[in-house]
Amino acid sequence: MEKIVKALLLTNGQILITQIDEVGADIGEPDCKMTNPFLLKDDGTLEPWLISISRQDIFMISSDKILTITEPMPTLVEKYEDLTK
Repeated sequence: MEKIVKALLLTNGQILITQIDEVGADIGEPDCKMTNPFLLKDDGTLEPWLISISRQDIFMISSDKILTITEPMPTLVEKYEDLTK
């Protein structure tokens, strides 16, 4: 199965590069599964998301916390794939 890597703009202003899958959920429950999310920093580098509080690499998030989902630039996909090998 091919992984789908997207850039997400969250409602808090953070931009994440992550593998994302929509999952079935009850109303009010998180409905998106992010695998290996990385935060895009202002200097263009990628940092593991929530690294200071968690060792997890899979996170659930509600789609209402995502403002938009887009295709990341090829250079960002390459950086992401290098970090998640």
